[in-house]
Amino acid sequence: MRDLVWLIVVILVIGWLVGFVAFPDLGGIVHILIVLAVILIIYKLITGRNV
Repeated sequence: MRDLVWLIVVILVIGWLVGFVAFPDLGGIVHILIVLAVILIIYKLITGRNV
């Protein structure tokens, strides 16, 4: 449970890669996943909390 944020980030990045390769026509929607992953990484780094 303590690395839940990193698990979510990894899932979002994998989902982004799959969506980017499998559905290139949905580029804008697929890139929302990578934006969410980056936001979670920044949140984790700024707060520095151990969940």
